[in-house]
Amino acid sequence: MQPLDGITVVSLEQAVAAPFATRQLADLGARVIKIERPDAGDFARDYDHMVHGEASYFVWLNRGKESIELDIKDADDRVLLDTMIDSADVVMQNLAPGAVERLGLDAATLRARKPSLIHCSISGYGSDGPYRSKKAYDLLVQCETGLLATTGTDNEPAKVGISVADIATGMYAYTGILTALYERERSGNGSTFEVAMIDALGEWMMQPTYFSVYGEQPPRRTGARHPSIAPYGPFKAGDGASVFLSVQNNREWAKLCAIVLGRPELTDDPRFARNAERVAHTSEITTIIEAALRPFLADAAVDVLDKAGIACARLRTPAEFAEHPQLQARNRWREVASPGGAIRALLPPVTVAGREPRMGAVPRLGEHNTTLRAEFAPKRQEQSR
Repeated sequence: MQPLDGITVVSLEQAVAAPFATRQLADLGARVIKIERPDAGDFARDYDHMVHGEASYFVWLNRGKESIELDIKDADDRVLLDTMIDSADVVMQNLAPGAVERLGLDAATLRARKPSLIHCSISGYGSDGPYRSKKAYDLLVQCETGLLATTGTDNEPAKVGISVADIATGMYAYTGILTALYERERSGNGSTFEVAMIDALGEWMMQPTYFSVYGEQPPRRTGARHPSIAPYGPFKAGDGASVFLSVQNNREWAKLCAIVLGRPELTDDPRFARNAERVAHTSEITTIIEAALRPFLADAAVDVLDKAGIACARLRTPAEFAEHPQLQARNRWREVASPGGAIRALLPPVTVAGREPRMGAVPRLGEHNTTLRAEFAPKRQEQSR
């Protein structure tokens, strides 16, 4: 028994944000019917072909779903889609701005027919305002929210290496749907809501926004170092490899000085007494810490920091993360079927005692055409009489 057993989601989805949200629902047991363009499908299928011939994005975002190819401008396919929606609890869409209104798939139209329906729309910039019709993709929203102004180096900004705007948006859509389902259990009523990428990532950008607006300071791009906490970032060990460490408060700074640096007098040094002063003198701190780590190889330096109770980490590649000993020790990997063969998939982050999430197969394009058309065709015929 899964938490969302019996819940049906019909999703007109593409790319990352909406598929990320509905995949979370599928892992919790919801039935997710993914509507795809005939012959082409979700364009994320062609972002790359790195996973047994499938796109790394697609296999990550679409496990546990049913795929059907529909031409929603075709009369027969549109009746089939409407029949599916009449049987659904949730409709998700992240089509181009204005598309659902033109197609009569907007919340007002669908919920007039079925008031208990939950209708979630994902957009770049919201349904009103001067940017409402502007196309939005992850990097562009990173630009518009000021994220690129905070990442990179003094010489050049840098995008975040993952689809952070899409992921933020997908997670807010996912929690919004769960909230709407909970509300419907109590009231019997569905709901209409939207999640704009600029709002989702904007929420995540509020700390640097507050810092810049109220501190009247421009953002600082500090590479892998934290712009407003020190020491917090990479430091070279004796073998030239980077060890990352983080000191969050004066107590941890005193411990670092006494145990790792062997210089307890630095605790009261006016250059380093509080975090603000440590940030202002970060280059001096870097010199001191790297001198203390020089006798150690990176792994040994991590051991020294761990024993001292200083938060630290090694810089791993994604491939090294896939073999992380902590994940292996906790049995966090499962095998999931995909069109090209079995793949490893990480368990969802929320671990519920005694419950194994439903991590279904990644569908090939149109894999469920026949079964879904057979399932919904009788209802379509009855509707047309």
